[in-house]
Amino acid sequence: MKAILYCRVSTDKKTQETSLARQRQELITLAGKYDFSVEKVIEEQASGYEIDRDGIFQLLDCFSAKNADCLLIQDETRLGRGNTKIALFHQLHKMSIPIYTAIHDGRLELSESDSMVLQIVGIVEEYQRRIHNSKIKRGMKKAINEGYDPSKNLAYRNKAPGRERKAFPIEEVVRLRQKKLTFEEIAHTLNGMGHSVSKATVHRRYQEYHNA
Repeated sequence: MKAILYCRVSTDKKTQETSLARQRQELITLAGKYDFSVEKVIEEQASGYEIDRDGIFQLLDCFSAKNADCLLIQDETRLGRGNTKIALFHQLHKMSIPIYTAIHDGRLELSESDSMVLQIVGIVEEYQRRIHNSKIKRGMKKAINEGYDPSKNLAYRNKAPGRERKAFPIEEVVRLRQKKLTFEEIAHTLNGMGHSVSKATVHRRYQEYHNA
């Protein structure tokens, strides 16, 4: 497997440079033990409570692009602390990225409390998805009850995905707005029709149409 080695210290003091070097060497040794090829070594000096770190975005980009298969860290606190650690664990879990630590000399073993929090986060995320889908259905049902005819949009089904698919019928926005639907409800309705647009985009296009 291709591995990313992530090393972090909390301050930018010169004395911390030896800690980074030690972490790097421990992870190189760990990668060799499991016959991992090192795709990238990321080192940074930043607080573990801060999620806005260049190194974190680098490793997430690498995993998203399928350029690496696993993450190696000295211990779980190197990845993050507090809520930041839980958020990153959750994100890596969704991406199916295994984590190996030097302190465990193998796969990361989450504490019982961390595992419980991650399960709760997963459940909440699933219910958020269900609520979002329900809102889309309700928005579509309300639009139909207000006189919207979905068959008028059948012409868009044959369009290939891409820039054209992102376009949406402003006339429908105007008409639904006249039916007293909110911009959020209109956005949910358009999403249900296959147009990936946000409430802000619908509102902006509506304002542009009236100011034209």
